[in-house]
Amino acid sequence: MAEGSFENLGPRWYVAHTYTGYENKVMANLEKIVENRSLQHLIFDMKVPVETVIETVNGQEKEVENKIFPGYVFVKMVMTDESWHVVRNISGVTGFVGPGSKPVPLSDEEVANMGVESRVYELKYSVGDTVRIVSGTLTGFVGVVKEISEDKKKIKVLASMFGRETPVELDSDSVDLLEV
Repeated sequence: MAEGSFENLGPRWYVAHTYTGYENKVMANLEKIVENRSLQHLIFDMKVPVETVIETVNGQEKEVENKIFPGYVFVKMVMTDESWHVVRNISGVTGFVGPGSKPVPLSDEEVANMGVESRVYELKYSVGDTVRIVSGTLTGFVGVVKEISEDKKKIKVLASMFGRETPVELDSDSVDLLEV
């Protein structure tokens, strides 16, 4: 690769294509290389997304981890000639996802949808708090939080509209705590 052939987008998730069955070995080798060469400033994280399923074999249930994307390793890194070269030359890696030899980073939406990076939602309010709706068609209305989903992405609010309490389901980031 020619020097300076990558524009610096900061740390982004890229997808390395591997031989099927080599995903964990590639990830382990990459972790060792990052540590040995002190490349933590370029390569931040790597994942082989898995899902746990329960299989029944001979009448016995057991948990098994299945790879969600066999043949792929997700790498969060700053794309430079050095980081590209390190990942690309690991035994078992056949290339990056993208046209030719130019890797394409995943968008934030793709990362969220694929479950590659889990976000922790911290809410400034709890059940029973009074909140103001700050986005959507109900912007400006005030209500009381009645329920928060387990993953903290959705909430139910009893919004006061036209003199009536109306239950509304909203995204957790579409309300602000109303200081009383």
